[in-house]
Amino acid sequence: MGANIACEVAEGTFCEATVGSRNYEHGQLVKSLMQTNELRIIIKPDKEVIEVLGALENIVAFAAGFSDGLGYGNNTKAAVIRLGLKEMVKFCEEFFPAHHTEIFLKSCGVADLVATCYSGHDRKAAVAFVKTGKDIKTLEK
Repeated sequence: MGANIACEVAEGTFCEATVGSRNYEHGQLVKSLMQTNELRIIIKPDKEVIEVLGALENIVAFAAGFSDGLGYGNNTKAAVIRLGLKEMVKFCEEFFPAHHTEIFLKSCGVADLVATCYSGHDRKAAVAFVKTGKDIKTLEK
C-alpha cells in the first residue's frame, strides 16, 4: 500500500509502497524483487493495519470528493483529511492495539491518504456523483 497513483507509477514517477510482513526474510525478498530507483519499498510488520488503512483512506477520499464537488475550499478539504486520519488512527487503535504508531507516517498512511484525497479514483467518483447525480455504481464503471 502506498501513495502510488497507477498512472504516475506507469510513467516512472517516484513513489513509495509499504509492504506488510512479519517475516523479515520474506519482506526483504519482496523488497529485492520490487524496489527500483522509482519505487521505494518499506517493509513493516503491521500487515493488517496496512491493509485496513488502504480501505479506510478510500472512505476519506470519498468525503474529500464530496467536499470538492460541493465547491468547498481547501481549508474544508484539509479538515476532512485531518479528521479522517484521526478516525483511521482511532479505528486501528481499537482493533489493532499492538500496532506501531509510526505506521501512520509511512506511505500506507498519511501519504496514501493525501494522494488519494487529491487525485484518487474514489475522490473523482465522489466529485462526479455530486455534480452529475449519477449513482456511485454507475460512476465506478
